[in-house]
This record gives sequence, structure tokens and C-alpha cells, in this order.
Amino acid sequence: MTAAEQHPGPAMPPADGVRPTDGMRPGDGMRPGGPTPGGPTSGGPTPGGGRPPRRWLKALVIFLLIAIPAGYLVISALQSRDGGEDKAEAASAKGLSAGYPTRVQRRIYDVPVPPYSKKVAFYETNSWKVSSLYVQFVTDRDGLDAFLAKIGTRRSALAEGEVTITGDQAKKVGWQVGAAGHDWAGMVLKQKDPQPKLRITVKFDSPEHPKVYVVSTVTP
Repeated sequence: MTAAEQHPGPAMPPADGVRPTDGMRPGDGMRPGGPTPGGPTSGGPTPGGGRPPRRWLKALVIFLLIAIPAGYLVISALQSRDGGEDKAEAASAKGLSAGYPTRVQRRIYDVPVPPYSKKVAFYETNSWKVSSLYVQFVTDRDGLDAFLAKIGTRRSALAEGEVTITGDQAKKVGWQVGAAGHDWAGMVLKQKDPQPKLRITVKFDSPEHPKVYVVSTVTP
């Protein structure tokens, strides 16, 4: 035995700088030089890391998508209920359309419906022989006087108890003019061709708010 074998020097570290682990055997989960591939690393994010999903936000979005349209429907129904009742009553008669006739129709047929009238509805018929505009509206005393003045007549021209709209004309749009138990007055305004002929009947059940029925006929 040589002197070197009798007095060995201090152990030298491996060339790669990694100290072998005492008692470590292959298969113990560690390998020289670093962690096991695929294993967790110290200080790194955990699998599936990050902020958890905000479920409350998703639920809020779904609630708003359902609640907002429903709210609009309720508001719309409340706002249109009163006006809708008037329009439904005005348009309940056969053929009538709720609302004012166009300006062109009012000018051609000489039916200047007063502003702010209620339950306004109209119906127009056309043929090669004759064209007619049926109009109804509820106004006040001043509105009726203004309407009659614009067509060149006055309230005194209305004959009490007179229903000037014919039964066939009334039936065409479902009017109940001439029904018993009501206060009627009417007149016929004849004008030279090509100006229209107007049959006007007014229901004075409510003197402050007379209901006016007009059939204006134009012969080409």
C-alpha cells in the first residue's frame, strides 16, 4: 500500500458542480442536476392558476338581458294603455284607420280636421266614377266652429235631428249614426265640381265635446 492510499486527500467535487446525494438510488424521484421533469418548480404558478371566474358577473349579465326587455314591455304597455284605448275605439269600426288623414287627403276632400281632436279615424274609397273620404273626430265647441268656418259654413246651418249620412255610407265603415237616444244634427254642403260634396252629421250628446262624422265625395 502506498502512502497516498494510506492518507487519502479531501474528496474533490464533481466537474459539473453537483454534489451527489448520499444514499440516493435511481427511481427515488430525484435526478442529479435538477428537479424531475414535469414536476412542480418552486415559486411558479400552480396548475390552472389565475383569478377564479367571476360567476356573479356572468349571472348579472344574464339577469340584465332578461330584465331590461321585460321592463321596456311593461313601460310601453303602461304608456300606451290610455292612448291605445282611444285608438282602439276609433279603429273598431270596419275599414277605419286610426289617425289623421294626410294633408293631401284633407285638401282634396276639403276636410280640415281641427288640431287636438280625439278619436280621429278615416277611410278612403276610390273608383273611376267617384272617390270618397270618411272621417270622424271629437272636438270642442271652438274646434267645431273653426271646422265649419273653414269649409264656408257655420253652426246654425246644422239642422237639429237631421242625419245626413246615408245608411249605406254608415254601413260601409260601421258607423251608428242616427241611432235612437242620441242628439243628432246635420247638413249637406254642396259645391260646384270639381269641389267635393260634404255630408256632415254631428252627435251632441256631450255639447262640450261634439263628435263629428263627415263623408266627402269627389266626382272626377
